[in-house]
Amino acid sequence: MRTLVVAIKMTIVLTVLLGLAYPLAMCAIARLLFPHQAQGSLIVRGADVIGSALIGQKFSAPGYFHSRPSAAGYDARASSGSNLGPTNRALIDAVKSRLKDVLEANPGTTPAQVPIDLVTASGSGLDPEISPAAAELQVPRVARARAISERQVRKLVEQFTRGRWLGILGEPGVNVLKLNLALDQAAPVSRQARR
Repeated sequence: MRTLVVAIKMTIVLTVLLGLAYPLAMCAIARLLFPHQAQGSLIVRGADVIGSALIGQKFSAPGYFHSRPSAAGYDARASSGSNLGPTNRALIDAVKSRLKDVLEANPGTTPAQVPIDLVTASGSGLDPEISPAAAELQVPRVARARAISERQVRKLVEQFTRGRWLGILGEPGVNVLKLNLALDQAAPVSRQARR
């Protein structure tokens, strides 16, 4: 009986410590030291929340850089990968369809030039970044739609390219939402190019 009482007391103490006190302390520390990140890295323009720097959004108009495809339909509540293997017919068909869309949106591009991240979804289905190669492929289309030089667009791409952490870990990436918002500031897109 004594062992049971000790076990119940330990369960209560550990639940309070690890289930309440520790998470609350971590939230408080995060809000104090990293307030922007603790609030979801939200991007705000005026009084409107435009999105999060951590969650991908769909862009399909010619004047915008297109995001990586999403297995979750760009819905954060449905975040997940497709769990389809490389020989799965549904995945092969989806990649072929996405490749066709990329080639149509970017005339003069060959299938061999299309980076893999423009035709495959990420593990979460909500990757906010594309590779620098995927951004480079889209530069001519975006520049044409916005009636600005490719040099100006490349300069913005460089500005929003994140390097490797500590110079060695991870791969470089370009945050699509931040880049598209910067493009809107630098060279507003016409209504026709938004469609």
